[in-house]
Amino acid sequence: MSLISNKDQQLITKLKDVINIENLESLRELISILNAELGTDPITIAAALLHLFQKIDYSSPITIKDKKSKNEAHSTNTQLLIKMVRYRLNIGSDHLINTEQIKETLVAESGVDKKNITNINIQRTYTLIELPDEMPPDIFQHLKSVEINQLKLDIKRVKPRNNKKRGNNHFRRNRRPENTTELNKSTIQQ
Repeated sequence: MSLISNKDQQLITKLKDVINIENLESLRELISILNAELGTDPITIAAALLHLFQKIDYSSPITIKDKKSKNEAHSTNTQLLIKMVRYRLNIGSDHLINTEQIKETLVAESGVDKKNITNINIQRTYTLIELPDEMPPDIFQHLKSVEINQLKLDIKRVKPRNNKKRGNNHFRRNRRPENTTELNKSTIQQ
């Protein structure tokens, strides 16, 4: 009689695939940091992480990706551990900036890891970007005054959208109900 359930066996298979495919060095460093911060051992941290993600469907196949996709998957793995927040920068493509300039400036001025600067969306007059949630207030204030191409970033936290769609309970003006025509015909016949 085996003590390992089917779901646990799927987890073991999935973990073997991840260990063989992914570069886990930065995540190992994160576990070391968590180990020091929490004053516990890596096995307890791993157990806590499994507890947090216990609803993952282990039966879905892992896909082997090319090098570029692997890096995207790696940043997704890191994002699972770090809560990200959306920010708005007061600079955009009209100001002749690019993603590398933004990343280099944020790394130099705030010390954030370049891998944790994600979802950069440069518009004409502003840029939306995601950074780790726990930015110290003094760093946030400093970033407001940091400049790229002589323009202040003027960083602002963007409130999350409420994904509720408007209902169809609003009516168009001057629109009659469909059965109005039938009512008018019966009124005319009388």
